[in-house]
Amino acid sequence: MCIFAGAPAPAARFRTTLAAALALAVLAACNRAPAPADAPAADAATQAATGDGAIHPDQWPELAWPVAADPAIEKRIDELLASMTLEEKVGQLIQGDIGSITPEDVRKYRLGSILAGGSSDPGGKYNATPAEWLALSDAFWEASMDTSGGGKAIPVIWGIDAMHGQSNVVGATLFPHNVGLGATRNAELLRRIGEITAMETRTTGMEWAFAPTVAVPQDVRWGRAYEGYSENPQVVAEFAKAMVEGLQGKPGAADFLDDRHVMVSVKHFVGDGGTSGGRDQGDTVVSEAELRDVHAAGYKTAIEAGAQSVMASFNSFHGTKMHGHKPLLTDVLKDRMNFGGFVVGDWNGHGQIPGCSNDNCPATFTAGLDMAMAPDSWKGMYDTTLAAAKDGTLSMERLDDAVRRILRVKFLMKLFDAPKPSQRALGGKFELLGAPEHREVARQAVRESLVLLKNQGGILPLRANQRVLVAGDGADNMSKQTGGWTLNWQGTGTTRADFPNANTIWEGIAEAVKGAGGQAELAVDGKYKAKPDVAVVVFGENPYAEFQGDIPNLLFHPGDDSDLELIRRLKADGIPVVAVFISGRPLWMNREINASDAFVAAWLPGSEGAGVADVLLRKADGSVNHDFKGKLSFSWPRNAVDAAVNAPGYEPQFAFGYGLTYADQGDLAALPEDSGIQGLQAPAGVYFARGQLAPGLSLNLEDAAGAATAVTTVPAALADNSLAVSAVDHERQEDARRFTWSGTQPASVAIVSEPPQELTRETNGDLLLVLTLRPDAVPATGSVTASAGAGKPLPLRDTLAKLPAGQWTTLGIPLKCFVAAGADTAALDTLVKLRSDAAATLSVSRVAIGSVSEAEQILSCPTAQ
Repeated sequence: MCIFAGAPAPAARFRTTLAAALALAVLAACNRAPAPADAPAADAATQAATGDGAIHPDQWPELAWPVAADPAIEKRIDELLASMTLEEKVGQLIQGDIGSITPEDVRKYRLGSILAGGSSDPGGKYNATPAEWLALSDAFWEASMDTSGGGKAIPVIWGIDAMHGQSNVVGATLFPHNVGLGATRNAELLRRIGEITAMETRTTGMEWAFAPTVAVPQDVRWGRAYEGYSENPQVVAEFAKAMVEGLQGKPGAADFLDDRHVMVSVKHFVGDGGTSGGRDQGDTVVSEAELRDVHAAGYKTAIEAGAQSVMASFNSFHGTKMHGHKPLLTDVLKDRMNFGGFVVGDWNGHGQIPGCSNDNCPATFTAGLDMAMAPDSWKGMYDTTLAAAKDGTLSMERLDDAVRRILRVKFLMKLFDAPKPSQRALGGKFELLGAPEHREVARQAVRESLVLLKNQGGILPLRANQRVLVAGDGADNMSKQTGGWTLNWQGTGTTRADFPNANTIWEGIAEAVKGAGGQAELAVDGKYKAKPDVAVVVFGENPYAEFQGDIPNLLFHPGDDSDLELIRRLKADGIPVVAVFISGRPLWMNREINASDAFVAAWLPGSEGAGVADVLLRKADGSVNHDFKGKLSFSWPRNAVDAAVNAPGYEPQFAFGYGLTYADQGDLAALPEDSGIQGLQAPAGVYFARGQLAPGLSLNLEDAAGAATAVTTVPAALADNSLAVSAVDHERQEDARRFTWSGTQPASVAIVSEPPQELTRETNGDLLLVLTLRPDAVPATGSVTASAGAGKPLPLRDTLAKLPAGQWTTLGIPLKCFVAAGADTAALDTLVKLRSDAAATLSVSRVAIGSVSEAEQILSCPTAQ
């Protein structure tokens, strides 16, 4: 199938066949480039099916750029470009983050763009007011237009991740994430969502949305799978066009890129949804045909809709990082597909190119990047790019082409003639944030995104005039309901007060039930005061975003069956149960589906929880209010093992496109309850929990000479009794370990991994090793340290001494501290080693990778000992 050729495509997902891959290989044999030096080794079968990573631009679609050239604009660009200094040209290529750059920096270095990353906010406050956002917009604009110190007045452009609405600003309308929108199959609704997102973004001064994501996720273990509309390229292609037109307007129309619209960044080019194992920032080892026909499907329609920027991806293609991939960025995207906008990088993505660093990478511009997203490295990138332009490493032709592309977008948006952001058409019109008509569109999107998987005995829709229990930790939980990329990067740490223009699923159900004369009770734990006629149990994934959301399999909350137990307990009481599952992806839920009378996939609905009640409950007069319309945009797994939809023999439990309505027979035979996962069921990044180690890990006690003794049973001790381990209780019986150092000899306890762990992405993402611990006895003198890999030990005693003695707490050690001490997080064999040369007692119940918000105390990176 080649959807670019206009051929009809089957409803099933695209699969690259071995025959097609071999045919392509034969056609391209005489024109292949050598495989990149860092490309992963592949066996003969894999090589035949995926090719060697060579790119053939003439086999990609040749498009017509829909934005007609404007001679007046081109003349202004020519005149400006001819007058710009080399320093001013380089400044246009650099984008800094508001967490690391000031208006004065923009004024001095004449930078072309700023961004607000997922956790960057005015004043460092995740809940900064709209007025504070707008004031900062004005300050940066004024700096870019100030010529008092010399230089040209070139307006800065501000980019922001408007992932599901203007999701960074308190009070904005929050639409369902893309995984839910894909289930609506309603492209016109998506276009309207784009229009609203653009308007609400403009109120606080930003002109550029880092959206839409047009990834085609083929493995939902990827933590960004919910940013994709579907596993099916046709759905993604249709939605990409609609969202680009909604955000920007249509090329040729009078309102194209006007003050009520924003420019887009279609992302991430290309193949981010096809990495091996669903690994974020990983390697996409597929054939060129699959890269083109599946993963690039949204770029064709987005370019045809006039998308003004494309964001390069973190992933590699056959070992070559996209930020340095000239055949794809230049030969395909710009030359063959005639993309007339500019290519922007992702967060320090240029620094991952071999031979580059975050501060120095002229190779990324040579490859085709036009603007480097250098959030905290902008000064170094400015200096080194300027030096490269002066010595010819970066050609003047390439530099001028990049600057011309950036300036053209600014002229098309009429930014040179616009006043400061607060004085533009929508600047300061904060009444548009969460406006009732906007919220109604979001509520419609919730209704149409819900997918009904089971309706045993036709239990749904529910009568609203009965006694309804609403239970589960997702029932009255805005953070869970809105997911990641909401007010901050991971979507964690927010409060109900942060969502003034929103309602939870509980609030929506309670209002509907009360209006119909029924009674609604909220009991998160299911312990009701009066026995209900029916229970609605709302549960699901906790918020997450990129790579923190990566999982090793499709188990839901592995090792924690509390939600399943809640459903079963209510059923045992003779209460019918409707399960509402909140998630960013399909997961193996056979046990929960079996235990429930009805099962609804609600995805990540956003701010309008009442949209769920609209569908679950009948009207007050007993008639159906809204029927289910949602159809699976991602197939639902049969087990927890088979995650890659393009794997040979993949067979889902519920196929792409499945979804019941009230007219359908909703009875479902019992599903198999074997997940296919053996051994300890530990979430990704959890090394020790509930008294058990994750698979592939061992706990070792080491004496003063470094001789290791593996702990296979507890209690255990070294032969010289310098260190002993025993079981203690924290949240459940014997779920923690107590380590007791006698002080007679130095000794260590270590968690060791075989094979070594690859934690480069986590390190780059400022994650921590988080230990849930209790300092029972901390020595007043002597040395207590923590280390990882071959790194030098970091002093820990003073930090432990400041923790509340005898109380459980969480201590975070930034992975970058271990790296600074010499650890190689690309291949970490010793995940953590705790050492003491004095008498000490320390209890530990959990060791895991986590974020800053998960640690009550954080170790400052000290000088390694």
